[in-house]
Amino acid sequence: MNRSLFATFFISQFGFFFFFSILSLYLIIWTYFKIARYKLKIARYKLRNDKQYVGFATLPNQVHRKSVKKGFDFTLMVAGESGLGKSTLVNSLFLTDLYKDRKLLNAEERINQTVEITKHTVDIEEKGVKLKLTIVDTPGFGDAVNNNECWGPITDYTDQQFEQYFRDESGLNRKNILDNRVHCCLYFIPPFGHGLRPVDVEFMKALHEKVNIIPLISKADCLTPSEVKKLKDRVRDEIEHFGIKVYQFPECDSDEEEEFKQMDKELKECTPFAVIGSNTVVEARGQRVRGRLYPWGIVEVENQSHCDFVKLRNMLIRSHMHDLKDVTCDVHYENYRAHCIQEMTSKLAQDNRTDSPLPILPLPTPDVETEKLIKMKDEEEIHKQFIVK
Repeated sequence: MNRSLFATFFISQFGFFFFFSILSLYLIIWTYFKIARYKLKIARYKLRNDKQYVGFATLPNQVHRKSVKKGFDFTLMVAGESGLGKSTLVNSLFLTDLYKDRKLLNAEERINQTVEITKHTVDIEEKGVKLKLTIVDTPGFGDAVNNNECWGPITDYTDQQFEQYFRDESGLNRKNILDNRVHCCLYFIPPFGHGLRPVDVEFMKALHEKVNIIPLISKADCLTPSEVKKLKDRVRDEIEHFGIKVYQFPECDSDEEEEFKQMDKELKECTPFAVIGSNTVVEARGQRVRGRLYPWGIVEVENQSHCDFVKLRNMLIRSHMHDLKDVTCDVHYENYRAHCIQEMTSKLAQDNRTDSPLPILPLPTPDVETEKLIKMKDEEEIHKQFIVK
């Protein structure tokens, strides 16, 4: 009796399991065919629309791959008197040590020092993107008692780079032209004082047609927040008063993301940037950060409530580096190039006048009345031809 009951129970359970196995297998096969049919529809839809797809939408990807493979170059000039933290800020910006072998001069050695131009080049790679960074330093600028024309070597250097690029561009081999033009100049303004000094004004006016100038208030940890705001307002007013053309941020497009628009607005409001640099790591709130340790507290370089270092880094590297290069190429260099071509043309014309046996008289420029008479004469001729036809 027990065996028959067990056999009946076993057969019923086996039948139930077999039925559900068949049902599950059917559902799996049915789902597989549904998915395959759906994929086939998508493939047919793409095949129909591929007839209208040319492929130039992949051009940005092609440009991106080529640019990453080639790498980028950027030349940054730092200018300002000694002791304002230029080298420290550069090391903090790019997390490098460009001034390992620098020798600090004492007061006696600085007496006879003249303005020099020194270059430091380093290759940086981040996430497969290569950047050849060139830092142009100007030791000796503004350190003398008489700083008259101390910006001369700096303006000469920028002109020399434009001239060299113009020669290379006009030559036969233009495939691998080295771009050593200065794309940006960080000008350090001392935190003490009541605004721009005469040497600051003259320097920026001498270079604002040649380089993108970004003014910085150095060693901002020497000032209170209210003093920083007051000095920023004073510097902005004096820049406008003296007609100095500093780098202007481009206007955002309407289709830009709101986050980028907000960042651009903050950048425009906080110029000139009040910055702090540091090569040392200190302990703050249980974290190791770049900063300076004082008896009364810690100043953090990357704390936006302490200084504008993060905003400067975002602007200089993450958002506006390419625009700085574009403005250098399309505005400053084009002005220099047009001036060179104009001088070459006028010199050639002068040489032709000298070599010609007959005097070449300048062509008179027609006035407005003459142009009207010529236009009326042409209209009469056209009208006569129309009547004859």
